[in-house]
Amino acid sequence: MTTGRAACVGIYVVDALGRPIDSAPERGKLVLFDSLALHTGGCANNTGIALARLGVPVTAYGKVGSDAFGDFVVQNLHENGVDASGMSRTAEVSTSFTFVVVSSDGERSFYHTIGSNGVFSETDIDRDTILGSTVMHVAGANLMPQLDGAPTTRLMHWARENGIVTAYDTTWDASGAWLDKIGESLPYVDYFLPSIEEARAMTGLHDVEDVAEALLDLGVGTAVLKLGVDGSYVRNADATVRMPSLQVSVVDTTGAGDAYVGGFLAGVAMGWDMEQCAQLGTCAGAACVTAIGTTPGLRDLDGTLELWRTCPPRT
Repeated sequence: MTTGRAACVGIYVVDALGRPIDSAPERGKLVLFDSLALHTGGCANNTGIALARLGVPVTAYGKVGSDAFGDFVVQNLHENGVDASGMSRTAEVSTSFTFVVVSSDGERSFYHTIGSNGVFSETDIDRDTILGSTVMHVAGANLMPQLDGAPTTRLMHWARENGIVTAYDTTWDASGAWLDKIGESLPYVDYFLPSIEEARAMTGLHDVEDVAEALLDLGVGTAVLKLGVDGSYVRNADATVRMPSLQVSVVDTTGAGDAYVGGFLAGVAMGWDMEQCAQLGTCAGAACVTAIGTTPGLRDLDGTLELWRTCPPRT
């Protein structure tokens, strides 16, 4: 089986996960919780590790601080088989950090400081080392103020001109600008992989079919909508795939969407068809939620596909 290479450009974060936390303390008061775990996160980080775990060679492109948390991110990439030679360091600001509040039912909320992702720019990206990649994925739009907008558009356009498949994922845009930031990049995006909540916010539409059609009208090649427990919906000009999620024991949903993206893009890198890509994404997302943190639950390709054979679909 031939496997291409991937480049993951975007946000790299340290995540501290506290669980279970079902309420915030009153001002000046204390609330106890059972456990705290330190992991790396950020959608470029999570997707890159998922790709590597599935056997796709991947290089990380992002920015971390010249601090212990930055060392932690880079070391963790190495330990997970990701080439970290594309990572930049800065002494200007600290490594991006998120405190993830995990409730008893596995749902999560976030406290985030943008840190080094806020100064990550196109001048930090060595384009020559991306040449030869099968897929270039930009992950973390709306949290990279120096890369969002025109710089991302230039990068996507360049990748397409050099025969590289482009993929794009967003984070929630608290400013509500959405298409003002990312719209000009979409005509250069082969695979756009937002959550349904994000896609609804940017299109102003609700029904999944209408949302996907609107994204295609904006120039996206294939719209890949992550629907959470409802699975995923994938559509381009030629085909539509509806893929249910799998019934697994859920421990923590943090990073499940990024794992899905990693699985889907691994399928793209291996030359699989759209339905097979969605299946692999579904299995990777299912594996992710079986352990606390964004990447500890991820498996190799055979172990990931085993979930498709052994776990029933949600109906």
